[in-house]
Amino acid sequence: MYTGTAVFDVLLPGDARTLKIKRSYVRPIVAALRKFEVAAAEVGALDLHGRAEIGVAAVAATAAHVGEVLERCERAVAGRPEIELLSIRRRLHGDDD
Repeated sequence: MYTGTAVFDVLLPGDARTLKIKRSYVRPIVAALRKFEVAAAEVGALDLHGRAEIGVAAVAATAAHVGEVLERCERAVAGRPEIELLSIRRRLHGDDD
């Protein structure tokens, strides 16, 4: 069994000056990621209005499958025109970890 995680650091548009508006950008992204059958949530920069950290976690029988799922998630986040993807942190954990 392999687990993989990815944390996406994103820059939100300039109108995200309140936490309510920030959540209106983050919530649809998290919902879209969950369609890839991963666990997804806002995991960091919770009090910053213009930034968000969105984390995803996947579990699969092979490391290659975990990598494919995380790659699809990355493409989905990077393809959103309303945000700018600043960085991605990935980790893969296997049975021998």
